[in-house]
Amino acid sequence: MTSQRKGVAQLTAAMVLSGTLGIFVVESGASPFDVVFFRVLFGALALGVYVTARGWLRGHGFTPRTLGLAVLGGVFIVFNWVFLFQSYENTSISVATVVYHTQPFYVVLLGALLFRERLTAAKVGWIGLAFVGLILVSGVTPGDFTSGGGYLTGIGQALLAALLYGLSTLVTKRISGVRPHLIALVQVLVGIPLLLPFASFGRMSGTGADWGWLVGLGVIHTGLMYVLMYAAYAQLPTSKIAVLAFVYPAVAMVADWAVYGHHIGLVQALGVPLIVLASLKVTLARPAASVPAPGTAGRAPEAASRPATPAGSRG
Repeated sequence: MTSQRKGVAQLTAAMVLSGTLGIFVVESGASPFDVVFFRVLFGALALGVYVTARGWLRGHGFTPRTLGLAVLGGVFIVFNWVFLFQSYENTSISVATVVYHTQPFYVVLLGALLFRERLTAAKVGWIGLAFVGLILVSGVTPGDFTSGGGYLTGIGQALLAALLYGLSTLVTKRISGVRPHLIALVQVLVGIPLLLPFASFGRMSGTGADWGWLVGLGVIHTGLMYVLMYAAYAQLPTSKIAVLAFVYPAVAMVADWAVYGHHIGLVQALGVPLIVLASLKVTLARPAASVPAPGTAGRAPEAASRPATPAGSRG
């Protein structure tokens, strides 16, 4: 198997795993804060074992500045997961996942706002098209603004999760000379003390077999998924990474329909290709020297640098 074929297989597997993330979250039966707490706990154990076995803790490359940036990125990533998982409860896995995939546009807009990165007219146009798609996908009606229901809140939570992911990506882009696995490890470790005050262990005492779903979120959707993603990023060009990233929402939508019977309507479906097209256009127009923060599914194109240029989950 050639290097690129191996990378395609690895990234496809990672994105398929990402697509099942929502099922694990819902089936665990835990609150979003509890889910994220145990995801970072078990994820830290899995990643810690992996990087220790590879000997990467020696000569890690962190400086006080880059370690501080990794910690800050971790704060954004952890709360990004909390809001995304809350959005699952108020909308559906399908809608929340597609809305969450407005992440690349926030990265571009925040980069222009905070770091004076160049924002071309073409990018503005594609971002505008994406938000037309977002309006269609969200399925929000005038009644949602007056009913006080949770659906509109869920859309807002998915958008806030995407915004936090974008902030984490911009912070992590400023780190160099450190393996992405080590940055991911720092970021999940940050989540343990950060979420400890919000975790409700009393409610977890009766979950029983549901612990398997929480362990899976840490070991499979954090440890294994990141290892596959980072290995693939080192072997693939940005264009292939960008396209394969959309395996994640596709699998999530199919899984949501197959397991829970949820599906988006015809009008909502019209918005999906608009977001996909705009995302590809905006992302592929960006330099390939940046990598995303470790988000739920790893937004593809930012991650096209070498393993030592770190990364988003992340989903």
